[in-house]
Amino acid sequence: QVQLVESGGGLVQAGGSLRLSCAASGRTFSILYMGWFRQAPGKEREFVAHIGWKYGSTYYSDSVKGRFTISRDNAKNTVYLQMNSLKPEDTAVYYCAAQRELEPNFGSWGQGTQVTVSS
Repeated sequence: QVQLVESGGGLVQAGGSLRLSCAASGRTFSILYMGWFRQAPGKEREFVAHIGWKYGSTYYSDSVKGRFTISRDNAKNTVYLQMNSLKPEDTAVYYCAAQRELEPNFGSWGQGTQVTVSS
């Protein structure tokens, strides 16, 4: 099992920045990918970005590409999401997730952190 705890959400004006953190604990040696997802009110959860835990390869959704940056600190078992040029449509609950070895998808999830972008 992997436990995930997010932090760093809050209220920011459009055009501003926030950095989310996600600390992993437990069987972190088995992690293949760490990712960020978000869910806005009345909408389905959507993929934001992911990063390969060992080699650091990254992938972004088109909606955040060029504005958000995912990174990791393996020594701290922590993944970050730097969000710049925030827009009101980025308002959502952001979830951290982990995909472990032998899992077909992201199977471990954090509790979520609220990000609100005011216009």
